[in-house]
Amino acid sequence: MRKLFAAVGAVLLATVAAVFAFGPSAHAAAGFTVSNGRLYDANGNEFIMRGVNHAHTWYTSQTSSFANIKALGANSVRVVLSSGDRWTRNSASDVSNVIQLCKANRLICVLEVHDTTGYGEQSGAITLDRAVDYWLSIASALNGQEAYVIVNIGNEPYGNQNYSSYATDTANAIRRLRTGGLTHTIMVDAPNWGQDWSFTMRDSAPTVFAADPAGNTVFSVHMYGVFDTAAEISDYLGRFRSRGLPIVVGEFGHNHSDGNPDEDAILSYTQANGIGWLGWSWSGNSGGVEYLDMATNFNPNQLTSWGERLFNGTNGIRQTARQASVYDSTPPTTPPPSTPPPSTPPPSTPPPSTPPPSTPPPSAGCTATYSITGQWQGGFQGEVRVTAGASAINGWTVRWTYANGQTVTQSWNATVSSSGSTVTARNVSYNGRLGAGASTTFGFLGSWNGTNSAPAVACTAS
Repeated sequence: MRKLFAAVGAVLLATVAAVFAFGPSAHAAAGFTVSNGRLYDANGNEFIMRGVNHAHTWYTSQTSSFANIKALGANSVRVVLSSGDRWTRNSASDVSNVIQLCKANRLICVLEVHDTTGYGEQSGAITLDRAVDYWLSIASALNGQEAYVIVNIGNEPYGNQNYSSYATDTANAIRRLRTGGLTHTIMVDAPNWGQDWSFTMRDSAPTVFAADPAGNTVFSVHMYGVFDTAAEISDYLGRFRSRGLPIVVGEFGHNHSDGNPDEDAILSYTQANGIGWLGWSWSGNSGGVEYLDMATNFNPNQLTSWGERLFNGTNGIRQTARQASVYDSTPPTTPPPSTPPPSTPPPSTPPPSTPPPSTPPPSAGCTATYSITGQWQGGFQGEVRVTAGASAINGWTVRWTYANGQTVTQSWNATVSSSGSTVTARNVSYNGRLGAGASTTFGFLGSWNGTNSAPAVACTAS
C-alpha cells in the first residue's frame, strides 16, 4: 500500500492451468520455520497471522498503537519502515524499540521496507537489493529476535511495468540476506503493486522458495480491487496451498480506488484454510484512501466501520486470533486449532462449570477467575475471565485488592482503574453483554516485587 495511492488499472488475467507439485520441508532455525506450506513458531506450534498494518515510519510518535492493536485482539502487526531513500530512515535503535514494543504487547512483528513500493513505475522507488543493504545495516537490531520477528524484504517491490526480473531479483535478495547471517523467516511481496494480477509471483513461487537455503520463506499477496470475487480469491490462494507453499494476505481492505475487494470472501477463505492475514491499516492513511483507516486519529475507542468489521466482525480478529505460543507461560505441546470453539476457554483457564474453589458458583450475576499467564523479573501478565450466571447480563464490574504491592500498568478489553491496592475493571462497549453462562476475558500487564500472589476477585453484573 502506498501512502499516496493512485488507482491501479489492472485486469485479472486468465489463470494458468498447470498446478505444481511441491512440498517444502522444515529446516532448523532460531525462531519461526516453514513446513509444508505452514508457518510454525519457535515452540513448533502453528502460527496463523491475524493482525494489521501500522504506518510507523510516518507516525513514529504513535507508540501506543502497539498496545491498542493488541488490546483489540490482534496477534501480529506489520510495521512500515523506511531505508531512508524515500522517507526518514528508521535507525537500528528505533527498530529495536519497535521490536520491544511488539514483545511487550505479545505481538509478532512483521517488519517491512516501504521504499521499494512500485519500483519500475514509481519515481524514487528502490530495488530489493537496496532494501537488503538496509536490513544488513540494522542486523544488530534483528539478531536474536528470530522468535518474534519476520523480515518482509520490501513492500510491493514492482508496479505494473518492468517486473519481468521479479523472480531473479527476489531470489537474489533472499540469498544475500542468508549470506549476511539473517536466519529469520523471510516474507516476500508480489509485484503489480502487491496484487500479482500477472501471476508472476504465483507461477515463480517454487523457484523463489528453492532459492532460500533455509527453506524459510513466506509469500505475501495484497488484495485490493484485483480480488473482487470469491472465485479469484480462492483460486489464487488455493494454488499455493495445493503446492505446499506458504502464503499470507499481507494487505487488504474493504474498498479501494481500483475496485471493491471482497473482504468477506478473504476472511472466510483464509479462516477455512488456515491462511494468515494483515489488514491495511491501523490509522493515518491519506491521499484519498482515508477510508482504509481502522481507527480515527489512532484512537482505539473510535473504530471506523472498516475497523469494526476487521476486529469485531465474522471471521475477524476477535473470533479467530490466537496468540503465538512463544508468549505463553506454558507452551502447548501440540499445535492449537486455528479457531477454538467460542464455548471452550484456553486450557490454562478452568471452564466456567468448574471454577476454582475461591470463586462462588455461577448465579444470576457473574463470576470471575484471575490467572497469571506470564511472569518475569518485576513484571507479569494477567488475565481475568468473566462468566455470566444463570441469566444474561448487560455489563460487568470486577474488583480485587492486591496484598503484595502489585500494580496494573496497562490493560486491554476492559477499562481498568486503581485506588491504592484496589483494582476495578469494567467492561468496554463490545464485551459487556453476555448470554447465560457465556464468558469473555480481559488482560493486563502489571508490576510486582518480592511476591506476586493471585488475589480473590469479585464480579458484579448490571
